[in-house]
Amino acid sequence: MAARRISSLLTRSLSTSSAYASLLSSLGKHSSRNGSLKRFSTATALEELIAPPVNITYTQNLIDGKFVDAASGKTFPTYDPRTGEVIAHVAEGDAEDINRAVAAARKAFDEGPWPKMTPYERSRILLRFADLIEKHSQELAALESWNCGKLYEQSAKSELPLLARLFHYYAGWADKIHGLTVPADGPHHVQTLHEPIGVAGQIIPWNFPLIMFAWKVGPALACGNTIVLKTAEQTPLTALYVAKLFHEAGLPPGVLNVVSGYGPTAELGGKSPFIICEDADIDKAVELAHYALFFNQGQCCCAGSRTFVHERVYDEFIEKAKARALRRVVGDPFKKGVEQGPQIDSEQFEKVLRYIRSGIESNATLECGGDRFGTRGYFVQPTVFSNVTDDMLIAKDEIFGPVQSILKFKDLDEVTRRANTTKYGLAAGVFTKNIDAANTLTRALRTGTVWVNCFDVFDAAIPFGGYKMSGIGREKGIYSLHNYLQVKAVVTPLKNPAWL
Repeated sequence: MAARRISSLLTRSLSTSSAYASLLSSLGKHSSRNGSLKRFSTATALEELIAPPVNITYTQNLIDGKFVDAASGKTFPTYDPRTGEVIAHVAEGDAEDINRAVAAARKAFDEGPWPKMTPYERSRILLRFADLIEKHSQELAALESWNCGKLYEQSAKSELPLLARLFHYYAGWADKIHGLTVPADGPHHVQTLHEPIGVAGQIIPWNFPLIMFAWKVGPALACGNTIVLKTAEQTPLTALYVAKLFHEAGLPPGVLNVVSGYGPTAELGGKSPFIICEDADIDKAVELAHYALFFNQGQCCCAGSRTFVHERVYDEFIEKAKARALRRVVGDPFKKGVEQGPQIDSEQFEKVLRYIRSGIESNATLECGGDRFGTRGYFVQPTVFSNVTDDMLIAKDEIFGPVQSILKFKDLDEVTRRANTTKYGLAAGVFTKNIDAANTLTRALRTGTVWVNCFDVFDAAIPFGGYKMSGIGREKGIYSLHNYLQVKAVVTPLKNPAWL
């Protein structure tokens, strides 16, 4: 997530239409297309909220196979982003709880059955867990959407199937991790062993709690490690639920420990460029760029948040991107047809509004949106800015919200230089029919992933990670196993070998 350092000029967010109207009349530019500023006009789906079809059962920390209260006895609230109301109180872990979890994990690794199991036995536990995810997918999807504010259909139809797929994938790796036999220059037998590191400490963010759980826990367990996992304080509920399912699948006590509480969240930062070349089918480019930015309420580390459009098609793209944003349906994420739910919490909500104000004050053109949506909860109108320049905060900082910044470029050399001029390097998108342009950009962009004529493709085997300040190492695929293994070389002499 972007750093929270914002100039004092932006410390007050404006959340009413009248306040924004006054601001627009005195600061910056607003869109004069069709004569006046277009206000966001999509029909609301907020009148009557749907009650989530799930009960909250697990709110304690999971340590050594048991759900327990925090050592201090404290709890903290977790909220429904649709309303800002408390939905549960969760055990508030602190240093003592972490110490107890680490001790349990260390004992499970040093003395327990988990690392001494055959890889095939570990694989079978991971497979049983994946089956339990599928069995409980409806409850998990509802709980994820309730605690995160993300669309229920997104949780149920995309994220829960991917969650099960990820654990099937890592179950397949458990019995395929092995070392090498290495030739030596003298009479020695040399082999390498790939050994688990021991106790892995893991922190997951709040924007994709279940998927991030799988990205962390899956490879660590496949390699034979034990785990202490901290949830994000905004979204602790689903990690506790699935941890219980792991024990139903036969995971020994102490192998997976889950502690909730306050503290920094680990999340890859990004300000991904989405480059639309002059030969692009504009209607398709608009839709894909819209998805790349607004997916998950814009709360995605790899969101295509810098939309670079070639100057020859820029004006057409702006008109259509604005029209698409105005059609976006914001409302209760449990209702069918809704495309965008609320931001995660009040802090993120206020942060997004501060960046919108920054864009206006920087003289970017506000094409649509720019305000809160409704009167309760943490909903933000889908917002589009044109005439954005590289020096504006909305073009440099990770907003993590539904704010599309559209920039103009002349040629590939220029857009490559500008796209790479950032401290981030997580992902990029390229939209073109020209294979030469695609090949040029995919090799020139300094990012961990480049999607060509697609975006946000997250198969289990595709590695994910970034350059520069966008993280170290890779998640998913074979590369993720490297994070949880250490290599040991074993050398023994050979006497009178028949061959070397």
